[in-house]
Amino acid sequence: MDERLRIKELAAEDRPREKMLLKGASSLSDAELIALLIGSGNSQETAVQLAQRILNSVGNNLNALGKLTVRELMAYRGIGEAKAVTIVAAMELGRRRGLSEPPERPLIRSSEDAFRLFYPLLCDLPHEELRAAFISRSGKVIEQAVISRGGTSETSADLRIVMKGAINTLCSGIILCHNHPSGNIQPSPQDDHLTTRLQKAAQLMDIRLLDHIIISDKSYYSYADEGKLPDNVSV
Repeated sequence: MDERLRIKELAAEDRPREKMLLKGASSLSDAELIALLIGSGNSQETAVQLAQRILNSVGNNLNALGKLTVRELMAYRGIGEAKAVTIVAAMELGRRRGLSEPPERPLIRSSEDAFRLFYPLLCDLPHEELRAAFISRSGKVIEQAVISRGGTSETSADLRIVMKGAINTLCSGIILCHNHPSGNIQPSPQDDHLTTRLQKAAQLMDIRLLDHIIISDKSYYSYADEGKLPDNVSV
């Protein structure tokens, strides 16, 4: 009787796919990552065991594995052309990633920097759109998000969406921005109300509302520049 365990029979935390979903990709061994690429083993080995055998044959060195050709990989029992191509493609992606430079995150040092960040996204819209940028402690943009879209005169905002984005990105600051298709950059009472509510909500999470920018044509209004964002807001 074959007493070899199949991957399906392993505990969920020991299966590569389930383990990755539970604990993240970094928790997987090299063999488990390769097992995810090849998907299945052969009649005598699980995908993980087959991956371990391949790695052992190259001294458990990923650089050596990356030098194997499709034909050389197909020499392993259980590795057909499709699996071999998948492994080679994954190794090539890893190589290219190592050569590429990480994208430079925009640095926000002033309201003008914030204006330049949002302007290309909002300047030509016929309707109002509210966006948020989540800012790191060093002033760099971690992520941007569309919060809401509205009509030609106003848009509504769900502060929970803004704060969810702030918490998920672990940001230190938030910059809010929306456009006024009418051409008038002066804030409305609704804009003031939104700004105050968000500042209070952010303060509870020890996050700063750095600015609220209103864009129209090639000009803008900055709550920070106008002194309408005091450091301390009564909650």
